[in-house]
Amino acid sequence: MKQKILCMLREADTYVSGQELCGQLGVSRTAVWKVIGQLKEEGYEIEAVKNRGYRITSIPDVMTAAEIESRLKTKIMGRCCICYQETDSTNNRARDAGEKDGVHGMLFAAERQSAGKGRRGRAWDSPGGSSIYMSILLRPDIRPAKAPMLTLVMGLSAAEGIKETTGVDAKIKWPNDIVADGKKICGILTEMVTEIEYINYVVIGVGINVNQESFPEGLEGKATSLRIAGGRTFGRAEIIAAVLKAFEKNYELFLEAGDLSQLRARYDRLLVNLGRDVRVLEPGNEYEARAKGISDEGELIVTLSDGKERHVFSGEVSVRGIYGYV
Repeated sequence: MKQKILCMLREADTYVSGQELCGQLGVSRTAVWKVIGQLKEEGYEIEAVKNRGYRITSIPDVMTAAEIESRLKTKIMGRCCICYQETDSTNNRARDAGEKDGVHGMLFAAERQSAGKGRRGRAWDSPGGSSIYMSILLRPDIRPAKAPMLTLVMGLSAAEGIKETTGVDAKIKWPNDIVADGKKICGILTEMVTEIEYINYVVIGVGINVNQESFPEGLEGKATSLRIAGGRTFGRAEIIAAVLKAFEKNYELFLEAGDLSQLRARYDRLLVNLGRDVRVLEPGNEYEARAKGISDEGELIVTLSDGKERHVFSGEVSVRGIYGYV
């Protein structure tokens, strides 16, 4: 009920009467009054005028299930949402749900993580109040070998959702980072539990730097935020909703094709290294090549100095620009 009241108040051009809220939701005036009180406690500024009704005058940047759900334009993704003020890792919470009865498309989000995860077991800096930390639980009917492509599906979706809501020119650094102005704004971590030929579940974690004004020493030259890149603050729930909307669409196209063939052109247009020289870092091997885009299976296609083409599988490989991160 809370998210429906938020929707009605946010979308209204003027006051919404208590009677209209009661009628639309099939609840009592007392129930509406209680929800309005809860919203005020969460930081929403709501005017209540006798004989006119309620009107939102200020919306806080909060990570609550009601705020996120009230902005969703999806059929499945994020419709079941659990939010935490603090947890160790949203990926851990999604994995727990995957082991039990968590439903496909279930979203887990947190204001702060005490043990955020990055690629290859690295820690992900997770301060509270300014970033997006979220994980989505999937139960895809695909072979385990195809699961790594889901990281690229989310990468495309995150870049598109960020650009749509903020105007920031978000680009993709293959395979799982989103960058702006040559610095990282978003990381993606995909984990899965499988049998030999069957996926039990997949968890995709997404961390987005939104409203940070600065970064710790050692990160300031590598990381940035949407606030720094865009010059203003942004509402995190709106960004989450846009990313999930894009992901639902792109996920359906991926399942339909069984690969990235229907997403490849859009992905390549956002690829920050497209047509540029990169350094490919494989275990025990390092070489330079020119990035041409991705294959239908999500491999990075590069051209070597002798003109030969090679497909790079993400796995344990890193790709860097010749003169820096990108």
